[in-house]
Amino acid sequence: MPDAEDVRRIALSLPDTTEKIAWSMPTFRVAGKMFATLPEDETSLAVRCPKEERQELVLAEPGKFWIADHEAQFAWVRARLAAIEDEGELRDILADSWRQAAPTRLLDAYPELGLPAE
Repeated sequence: MPDAEDVRRIALSLPDTTEKIAWSMPTFRVAGKMFATLPEDETSLAVRCPKEERQELVLAEPGKFWIADHEAQFAWVRARLAAIEDEGELRDILADSWRQAAPTRLLDAYPELGLPAE
């Protein structure tokens, strides 16, 4: 089961990513744009997810994903670290979120990032 240190290590391995404390929690940003946070007691993470996809994701895996009330109007979803299968799945989740926040220059330079592992 991945933990907060795995989130930190994987997020910071993505190109042009930095960590910044905001709202008293670690946040991860690509080129200054936030793509992941480690909220509360660091047992979950919040990542970008298009609004049109996140309800389907939550319905498909309610033990893993949910939408926090205060994030309902934003394109974010939460994931329980204990429910994430392994580091590969965590990397896919973080890379997908990174891809949604990354500028075009990085997307062009790293076209393989954000694509699910095969």
